[in-house]
Amino acid sequence: MNRVEAAPRKGSKRSLDVLEIVVYAVAVLLLILIIYPIYFIVMASFSDPAAVASGKMWFFPVGFTLAGYEELLKHANIWIGYRNTILYTAVGTVISLAVNVSAAYALSRKDLAGRRVITLFFIFTMFFNGGLIPTFLTIRDFHLYDTFLVMVLPFSVAVFNIIVARTFFQSSIPGDLWEAAQLDGCGNLRYYVQIVLPLSKAVLSVLALWTAVGYWNSYFNALIYLKDQDLYPLQLILRNILITNQMQSSMGTGEAAVIAMRLANLMRYSVIIVSTLPIMCVYPLVQKYFNQGVMIGAVK
Repeated sequence: MNRVEAAPRKGSKRSLDVLEIVVYAVAVLLLILIIYPIYFIVMASFSDPAAVASGKMWFFPVGFTLAGYEELLKHANIWIGYRNTILYTAVGTVISLAVNVSAAYALSRKDLAGRRVITLFFIFTMFFNGGLIPTFLTIRDFHLYDTFLVMVLPFSVAVFNIIVARTFFQSSIPGDLWEAAQLDGCGNLRYYVQIVLPLSKAVLSVLALWTAVGYWNSYFNALIYLKDQDLYPLQLILRNILITNQMQSSMGTGEAAVIAMRLANLMRYSVIIVSTLPIMCVYPLVQKYFNQGVMIGAVK
């Protein structure tokens, strides 16, 4: 007996087409809302401050100028900040990945005694902590205050990253693989280094990107735990430059004060470009792993 397949309804197909058009239209609108502020900042950094302040600049630079960048680059300590931030980001990312991924692998193992209790202790720290003053006293007693290590060592543990990596290990690394490795005489450390890590490039790349962005944008820890300006990261140096210029412009009078204020406002756009451009160049390098890594967190 032959089955007769029902022909698709024209009305349902038409409704699907309309729904698809609406979804694409909303997606394009959201894309414009996200991209335009970034585009505006880039164009405003090359525009006349008066044109930006009066709202004449919308899509293209008005009164093209490099005054904001020229004024910003007059400060030699910017290069010191770049050096420090690159070192903090590189060293901090390596330490953070080593700590968090190793902890996640240990918590993903079913033969770890008390792993549920240990996981609860980790999760508890996501909601409660000792506070700023006890943390400061602890860092001081460990002789980490005003040192390079205070920026990369005490805050290297990220519980959210541990949970994401643990979920990946539990869902993507089959348990039979460990049994096969044991038959070949493979121990825990060798299995973790030579088998698990090469199979975890997706989650490692995403966690490395998240961690690197966090270190690159970090300034609060430097504000609290550093007093040597030669150790300041780029974000803190740029913050101090903006505050100094705004104070100087507010102290002036007449036309000179107006020009100084406009220049200070222009420098804010230049600071955003200078501080975000390097880290944005890292995204294309891990783009092929990013979607898969984000899906791991979504499934979690």
